[in-house]
Amino acid sequence: MREFTLNEKLERFILNWLLLMIVWIAFTTTFATEEVVIGLIVTLIISLLSVRMFTCCKISILAPKRIYYMIVYLFVFIIALIKANFDVARRVLTPSLPINPGIVKFKTRLKTDYSKMVLANSITLTPGTLSVDIIDDTFYIHWIEVKTTDPEKAYKDIAWQFEKILLKIF
Repeated sequence: MREFTLNEKLERFILNWLLLMIVWIAFTTTFATEEVVIGLIVTLIISLLSVRMFTCCKISILAPKRIYYMIVYLFVFIIALIKANFDVARRVLTPSLPINPGIVKFKTRLKTDYSKMVLANSITLTPGTLSVDIIDDTFYIHWIEVKTTDPEKAYKDIAWQFEKILLKIF
């Protein structure tokens, strides 16, 4: 792991603290002064102790354009999740439907480990697909219904809809 400059550490700390405060406020039932002060102190301590482990990005990730694409990503993911759930449920409820499980691979254009992790988790959370491994820029995916072994076509079917938005976020 590379060593961060003081400015990078400060920027990551502020982002971490801000995100933790948002979570704290989201779970706060009342906005009493004591709760806000305790939240500031607790999230400050957690941020100080975890900034190197949990902060992947710079504060620029909170730019309005990126936040917009995060919201778009959420909707695209939810739609893909619903479609995949119905597909897998249909296969379970209709055992006569053929399945053709297997592992396919494709390359990604994402550069950061964090963005690749988001893509891998999105693929895994979508029923019918499971991220098995990532080696450099190559994803290995277990697919319940292998429609093609061509990496480009597999990429289009599995990851394209996610990656095109992730490239705008990261």
